[in-house]
Amino acid sequence: MTALPYDSVDPEQALKYAIQHHVSERVQIVEGIVEPLASGWDDEAAASRLRSQLNDRVRALDCVMGAGDLDLPGSSNWFVPDVAVVPAPLTRDGGALLPEQTLLVVEVTSEADGDTDRVVKPRRYAEYGAPLYLLVDRRYGTCTLFAEPGPSGYARTLGPLPFGTPVDLPEPFGLRLDTSGL
Repeated sequence: MTALPYDSVDPEQALKYAIQHHVSERVQIVEGIVEPLASGWDDEAAASRLRSQLNDRVRALDCVMGAGDLDLPGSSNWFVPDVAVVPAPLTRDGGALLPEQTLLVVEVTSEADGDTDRVVKPRRYAEYGAPLYLLVDRRYGTCTLFAEPGPSGYARTLGPLPFGTPVDLPEPFGLRLDTSGL
């Protein structure tokens, strides 16, 4: 077997391949930095409360809700959101999806990744076309809904709204989220 010269290896693809196939724990790549996913039970409880409110509508839309991999091609980013809603047919191949293929992405901040969720992810999710991004900021007790993505960010932002203030998700969801207890 002939070895390929080092300069023929795409560093972005090599890094993304490595985290998918050779790392024993789930990780994401944020601006080229490999970060372990370290959700606490309190973060999981908040995500679970949101999932339970979304569940019926997700089924009605023939979607799947989970924490699957999102690739941001052309960048050194590979995100694993706390919750993503995607059309069921897109999940059958088992690979990573693109943010533009989601209907909703939710990130619940933790002490370890709060700044990433507040600063990097809104910019990158907008750039890669995620139609809705809901930031549940547990440090500040707020929710912010970002909509209308574009290359320079989201055109519409609702919030930050204090926990307890309902968040109205636009169509195709058309439902009001109860944010008390997050």
